[in-house]
Amino acid sequence: MVYLLLAEGFEEVEALLPLDILRRGGVSVSTVGITGKTVKGSHGIAVEADLLPSEVSEAEIEAVILPGGMPGSLNLDASPEVDRILKAALANQARLAAICAAPLVLGRRGLLRGRKAVCYPGFEKELEGAEVPQTRVVTDGGITTAVGMGAAAEFGFALLSVLKGEDAAKTVRESALFL
Repeated sequence: MVYLLLAEGFEEVEALLPLDILRRGGVSVSTVGITGKTVKGSHGIAVEADLLPSEVSEAEIEAVILPGGMPGSLNLDASPEVDRILKAALANQARLAAICAAPLVLGRRGLLRGRKAVCYPGFEKELEGAEVPQTRVVTDGGITTAVGMGAAAEFGFALLSVLKGEDAAKTVRESALFL
């Protein structure tokens, strides 16, 4: 199971566009309301999460996705539930993904050391020990990061590619007219 973590103040496009792409590609993704069942995004759009953190099946974590936005990224970073889920994901050798400011959550925990990672401009100092290439989306080992809302589709397709294969990503890309 793939879990997309939503905290109050998340960037709506960075959460919902990759979620849609992944579900269209046949990936089982559940949204998790870190700050409650109904989570309001940074632009006032309320989303009803599929699950609360207590309902996450730690043994079934295949990937964890962290959308950015402010203060959503900081709310993810401050949450002990996020730490618990990330710890379980690491134990499962699950894929991790973060976009915009949310890579700071991974960087502050030392998970980006020795890896390539990107983030929203200005947050590079939070990517402790990472090499920051000049690209919009990068996958290094089991971690995918992206620069922000403008790269949300690329981020979603990169995740679909690593989770279901390039053919699945190509099929969804073409059917959704992302050519």
